[in-house]
Amino acid sequence: MVTETQRPPLLPEPAADELRLEVVMGALADPLRMTVARKLLLDSDEFDHPCGWFGFDRPKSSLTHHFKVLREAGVIHQRQYGLERRSRLRREDLERRFPGLLALIAETGQD
Repeated sequence: MVTETQRPPLLPEPAADELRLEVVMGALADPLRMTVARKLLLDSDEFDHPCGWFGFDRPKSSLTHHFKVLREAGVIHQRQYGLERRSRLRREDLERRFPGLLALIAETGQD
């Protein structure tokens, strides 16, 4: 198991106390970005996930943009592993800052 000190540093992101609901909700308003957040919430384990793990058939430049929006809004952490960026949901920060938001994300897309 890789410890936190063995992982590459996090890419720039807002601090937990700087997260703003309107920015987070704006990032999640896009269906693809909501899918990313939901998949990380429901299907992720303790590891950082590369873009390919999500199974999107989109150009890399498009995916890079969507992941950047999520990171800059404070929804995900990202780390650079060589040429690859890997993502993880900011679960604890989001739940502490916006209680109930993760439950809403989990329910999104269910009929």
